[in-house]
Amino acid sequence: MRAQQRTSWPISNAACLPLLTILCPFVIGTLITMRCTTADEDAADYVELPIDDYDRDHWAFLPLETVEVPQPPNTGWRRNPIDDFIQFELSQRGLQPQPPASRQTLIRRLSFDLTGLPPTPSQIAAFESDASEDAYERLVDRLLDSPRYGERWAQHWLDLARFAETDGFEHDKLRPDAWKYRDWVIAALNEDLPYDEFIRRQIAGDEMHPNDKSALTATRFCLSGPDMPDINLTDERRHTVLNELTSTIGEVFLGLQVGCAQCHDHKYDPISQADFYRLRAIFEPSVPLQKNHSLSTLKESFPSERPSHLMLRGDFRSPGPELKPGVIRVVSSTTNAFSPRQSERSAGLRTALADWLVAAENPMTARVMVNRVWQHHFGAGLSSTPSDFGVMGSEPSHPELLDWLALSFVQTGWSLKSLHRMIVTSATYRQRSRLADDATESETLAWGEAQKADPQAQLLSRYPRWRLEGEAIRDAMLVASGQINWKSGGPGVRPPLPQELVGTLLKNQWDVTQDRSEHNRRSIYVFARRNLRYPIFEVFDRPSANTSCSRRDISTTAPQSLHLLNSEFSLNLARSMASSIANEHPTEARRIQATFQRVLGRSPTPEEQLEVQDFLSASTSAEAEKQTHLCLALFNCNEFITVD
Repeated sequence: MRAQQRTSWPISNAACLPLLTILCPFVIGTLITMRCTTADEDAADYVELPIDDYDRDHWAFLPLETVEVPQPPNTGWRRNPIDDFIQFELSQRGLQPQPPASRQTLIRRLSFDLTGLPPTPSQIAAFESDASEDAYERLVDRLLDSPRYGERWAQHWLDLARFAETDGFEHDKLRPDAWKYRDWVIAALNEDLPYDEFIRRQIAGDEMHPNDKSALTATRFCLSGPDMPDINLTDERRHTVLNELTSTIGEVFLGLQVGCAQCHDHKYDPISQADFYRLRAIFEPSVPLQKNHSLSTLKESFPSERPSHLMLRGDFRSPGPELKPGVIRVVSSTTNAFSPRQSERSAGLRTALADWLVAAENPMTARVMVNRVWQHHFGAGLSSTPSDFGVMGSEPSHPELLDWLALSFVQTGWSLKSLHRMIVTSATYRQRSRLADDATESETLAWGEAQKADPQAQLLSRYPRWRLEGEAIRDAMLVASGQINWKSGGPGVRPPLPQELVGTLLKNQWDVTQDRSEHNRRSIYVFARRNLRYPIFEVFDRPSANTSCSRRDISTTAPQSLHLLNSEFSLNLARSMASSIANEHPTEARRIQATFQRVLGRSPTPEEQLEVQDFLSASTSAEAEKQTHLCLALFNCNEFITVD
């Protein structure tokens, strides 16, 4: 398609004014005629290229087929088929996997990974003393059965869903019931709602379960993005909302950047502009817009009287060829076609899309979700571009393993908990992440070779260490200090903010929750304002809720340590913990032991014990302040915010 030409006046604005007064009606009429003519020409010129075998030959578009599990040398290391794939790739490069980490390390790793919380000292002691063969497996089951599991893994999904409790943009108005979607996700994960049904309800819950309020709430996924309810042009608002929704559907469920085809055919992937607008047409009858009212749930207008068009150059004022609803052609097939079934109350478009997404013949959906789960267990997916499985995305490091996991995921009923269990009970997951102090010469040599050949642990020659997110850091501080409030559900709570931050907000945009005990609830329940991230979340790289986020940034900045050391939040929790420990332990030695166990999940080494004693004896502060300073110091340890 031709690019639109722009023309500038060769005379000044002031000189134009008298002339425009006379010519304005003529100029406007001419511009409208030119615009319509250009649009008509572009519509006539648009040709959609066919999908051929070359397009379908990309790894992500190939069908899922049975994968033969490799047979590496039997070293007694493996625990399940995941390990066979990993060990085979390592052996091809002359590398060996690492032995299991200590029980102390494993319970901390598992607890943060599955629940986002540290284990208590008593839980660590019980696991270390449990001599039964299935102690680890029972620990996994306990954590997966905990309601804290849903609270942890819901945050990963909410990042993808661009969840917030406000609209965004200038006024960032409240969406009063948005929190119900967050609670629905938590409940669905805790109940192990099969992932295929998890998708169906978020895309077509109102169609499939018309009398189920919970299923209607699930459709808030589609409309969780930013919106400007007070915009004057309703057509522009509709266009923006629908395009954002369509782009998110492609990213989250298909792992494709379909949004790149809003204005023109995708530059790299075989996704046409018509593909994008056919997918968008599925949702067009179901997005109710009312001026000055926030988005909420999907609600189909049936029968729909509004035809769907390809928007030329992505401009809502330039409708092109009329299109029928459809799906991305390169992922579709004769055995998995988009087939809506109309009923008395619905055209069945979104139900047909959901069924198409989760059909066994669709190669994308299971691959994408398995990769996302792997990413959160190991810090990176088998493909390091979790929302871009297209040509410009990264190919998986272990493609056969990815397909084997995807097939297994579908065959076990799309159970996320079963997938978690398979991954975390593998020997691959249990590897140590660092060389032991008492390592033998051969172990030290093997470690050095692995670091050279696999510097980023992409081949999983060891477990990759990862840093906690801001939400998990805050929760860990609340648990260590004994101040956490375990209440679940309900509207987001608003703890106090620094006064200088409040000054940047409009009136009533952060009314502090009156019940002070609510301030210490888990981070998933902290009010999610789109235009303001809670301070500790902000400094530790919480993503913007304006777009779907598949992978958070991980920065190392001075404000992170300054916040942990100097913020009122950190100081209050350190004082609470110091007071609690002082009441429970009469001697300084026991207080030091208890502080390390609460914060780091271990006892201090003899050297650390002496250093802390020297630190406390050198201080001229009161006893309570000395203990507070120790708590603050441990909150600032790299070990506290890092999972080995």
